[in-house]
Amino acid sequence: MVYGMAMEPELKFFIGRQPILDVKQQIFGYELLFRAASHHTTAQFESQAQASASVISSALSDFGLQDVLGDKFGFLNITAGVLHSEMLELLPIEQSVLEILENIDLDDNVRLRCSELKSMGFKIALDDHVYAPEHSAFYKMVDIIKVDIMATNPLELPAIAANLRKYPVQLLAERVETVEVFNQCLEYGFELFQGYFFERPVIIGQKRIDPSGIAMMKLLQQLNEDWDIDEVEDTFRENPSLTFNLLKLVNSVMIGLREKIKNIRHAIMILGINHLRRWVQLALFAGKDDRGLNSPLLEMAAVRGRLMELLMMQRTGQSRTSDLVETAFLTGILSLLDALYETPMEHVVESLNLSEDMADALLRREGQLGQLLELAEKLEKTDFVTVQKLLDSLSISLDQLLAAQLDAFNWRNSIVQGQRRSS
Repeated sequence: MVYGMAMEPELKFFIGRQPILDVKQQIFGYELLFRAASHHTTAQFESQAQASASVISSALSDFGLQDVLGDKFGFLNITAGVLHSEMLELLPIEQSVLEILENIDLDDNVRLRCSELKSMGFKIALDDHVYAPEHSAFYKMVDIIKVDIMATNPLELPAIAANLRKYPVQLLAERVETVEVFNQCLEYGFELFQGYFFERPVIIGQKRIDPSGIAMMKLLQQLNEDWDIDEVEDTFRENPSLTFNLLKLVNSVMIGLREKIKNIRHAIMILGINHLRRWVQLALFAGKDDRGLNSPLLEMAAVRGRLMELLMMQRTGQSRTSDLVETAFLTGILSLLDALYETPMEHVVESLNLSEDMADALLRREGQLGQLLELAEKLEKTDFVTVQKLLDSLSISLDQLLAAQLDAFNWRNSIVQGQRRSS
């Protein structure tokens, strides 16, 4: 056991959060990746592939992991040094999945330590694991085994999965980048999936956007600076399901409201344009996606939007209600509509009649909005080398980025909790 892990003074780090989905493609948890930011070249980043104990310690002292995780599981890469340290006891035990990295020898000492951690309530996972019968003692004890799909011979994968399924473990497929691979892994008995297959639109011909999506997009256009309440009210009147959700939203946001809602116009006035605009932007996802609150697309869109909004505020010094800041939020929200509606982004941009700045950002990642959107995307992919270059280009500090990330995660969690209260 290692006590008193030394921490580097004022250590700065990047934080990455990659979603892990279940068989219904709902969010099960996140893999959390911390990288020290003292070096920025590709080679140096690769040499830091396993986060040091000092980085994790610093992260834990700077914020609570619950802020990043909400109510989901957090998967953490555990080096040999961290595995045997008491620092692990600082983690939220019920939410933590400890990933034993593939370069750790699975010997008796490691097995005993894993058994001890399991008895404390931690879940244990074997990371990037290659099946070997001699590790059967581990297979009987651990909770999750992660298999790197891209590093595994596709012809051998069915047999590997069949051998591992003899044990009481969940199989997690890593680096699942297409829907076809997801479906294949599902057939082989994998129950958890990590990769970005869910954000790639499967476009077959020109798919029409359904009526509820069209109504939401119409509302987005109507809720501009010169909005006309008569037009907005008419759109709600034409769509009863939207009206029902509007009333649920009013009751959720205005808890303890003594006034009885008289009509649609009254509900709109009580809520106010800013609340209404935000709800419409997010409801584009929640309404279309039957995974609801656990949709990874809704998750990513909400975090992207909030992150871009906050960073634009940092860059410009403008308030949240300024046009430029609102545009940054909306750009982040809309950036995944192609995946949601399985239609080309060009069609989304055309349908919404977006400004040239937003179109440049969404279609070509150009301009200030395009750079902020690319920054959000590279964070999701944990491409920290490119993230640092974008931070330098945008004159955003690492401290500002981390604060904005944590705010965005918290904001997303508060939306989930509010929606659950109103459902």
